[in-house]
Amino acid sequence: MANVGHILAQITRDAGPRLAAYGYVLTGNQTDAEELVQEAIVKTLIRRPRLSEVAAAEQYVRLTMKTLTIDRARKEARFRKNAPTQALGETLQDSVQAISNKVAVSAALTNLTAQQRVAIALRYWDDLTVPEIAQAMKVRPGTVKRYLHDAAAALRPLLGEHEERDDDEAIRVVGFEGGRSPR
Repeated sequence: MANVGHILAQITRDAGPRLAAYGYVLTGNQTDAEELVQEAIVKTLIRRPRLSEVAAAEQYVRLTMKTLTIDRARKEARFRKNAPTQALGETLQDSVQAISNKVAVSAALTNLTAQQRVAIALRYWDDLTVPEIAQAMKVRPGTVKRYLHDAAAALRPLLGEHEERDDDEAIRVVGFEGGRSPR
């Protein structure tokens, strides 16, 4: 059995950049991503001190990151729903607009809601199906489809066209003129 310090050093060295990139996809912000990675590593190593393999630890850290992001999104949504408008101050959209627009994907992801970012991350980075995403986010599959649809609509003008086909479902993201879908 490896000690926690050894696993911490290994996961930081070997998986740190991958976890930071995944955190960025989930949060849309480098600072928040770094904090998310650190919090997830701490929670994982405290709850699972007997982890002896870096690969297993990395998977637990990823799962913890996803769970923390979903929990934060829910907490934000409850706050926005229940808080008076005056108490909100700077909105999430104001914060998102302040993020650098140097990299197209980074800029595009920051324009999505937390739920849309999580849905997109689970779909394209974790390669989960809609039912699996719904289970992870604890929402209905229709809600996940709505998040993916809205995210695709927001990303389309910034990133261009993309088409994905799957055996059990198809999501088509294409540009069109006139603002109406060609059906």
